[in-house]
Amino acid sequence: MKANSRGAKQSRAMTDQSATIAEAVSTNAVSLGERVRSLRIASNLTIAELAERAGLSSGIISQIERGRSNPSIRTLQSLRAALGMNLWEFLQSSDHPAASSAEREIPDFICRKSQRQTLIVGQTKLVKELLSPRNDQNLRFMIVTLPPGSESEDVLQSQGQKGGYILSGRARLQVGDRSGDLEEGDSFQFPADIPHKIVNPYGEPARVVWIMSIMDAHL
Repeated sequence: MKANSRGAKQSRAMTDQSATIAEAVSTNAVSLGERVRSLRIASNLTIAELAERAGLSSGIISQIERGRSNPSIRTLQSLRAALGMNLWEFLQSSDHPAASSAEREIPDFICRKSQRQTLIVGQTKLVKELLSPRNDQNLRFMIVTLPPGSESEDVLQSQGQKGGYILSGRARLQVGDRSGDLEEGDSFQFPADIPHKIVNPYGEPARVVWIMSIMDAHL
């Protein structure tokens, strides 16, 4: 009986989490689409002109702007390059609520939880919470949540280093032609210019602190 009860609770928890992720995916897609459209119009570009600059199809950009697509980081990288800004600036929403007097007094080396930008990318819906308090430094870090069965897609490669720490769950990291399983409390580091990906082949979400020390300030 206890095992059945525990299994039912886990099942309900996963159902609730799936619903939460689905809602977040929808909200993120709409917000991101509005951001892309706003930046495109501010740059006096048509969809076709932005598509040509970014090396993407007009159809893909149209889907993104209408909130019907969660593009990969590589696609977002192409868009930010076409619009002439770094990736963190590109993701910074312009319609955030006005900061309170207390928030305005926060030093620029601190990022409050309420200030985090959240991005949901790719077909497998990775959730990325951006933790870096500044967008003009060579160090980037975030919390990545990998749903069961998900994997990173079109990861960025650049000179520098990447590393991380498993907060919860399990994941598998592949760097070049080698791979290794990671459990809660494990950490890793590797050259960022080597092909790599992180996957979650297990039945529960994994949360990873992902760190990038990069030489390209546009990322």
